[in-house]
Amino acid sequence: MDKMKQYLYRIQPTRHEMLTEGRTPQETEIIEEHFKYLERLTTEGVAILVGRTLTTERDSMGIVIFKARSDEEALVLMNDDPAVRKGVMSAKLFPFRIVLHSMGDTDL
Repeated sequence: MDKMKQYLYRIQPTRHEMLTEGRTPQETEIIEEHFKYLERLTTEGVAILVGRTLTTERDSMGIVIFKARSDEEALVLMNDDPAVRKGVMSAKLFPFRIVLHSMGDTDL
């Protein structure tokens, strides 16, 4: 069995006004698909951590830390995200490794 590697992909809205003025109905539908996709990956144990900044500046972003067997598989997982596939978000993939994490109360 191949050893799982960790990756991170960063997503950012392709239309900045989505953050400052609100989503269009189509964007809302795609973001709902995006959330369901990430929820499924989390339930399956593929996604380790999913989150976003709570800002509306141009550098606002979301991140997904996840596991994959290869760079190719990681790229497919990122590109299969409905928000990426449908052009609502741009994405960039990074090899990643969690070095430290807390097992305590995270107030989530």
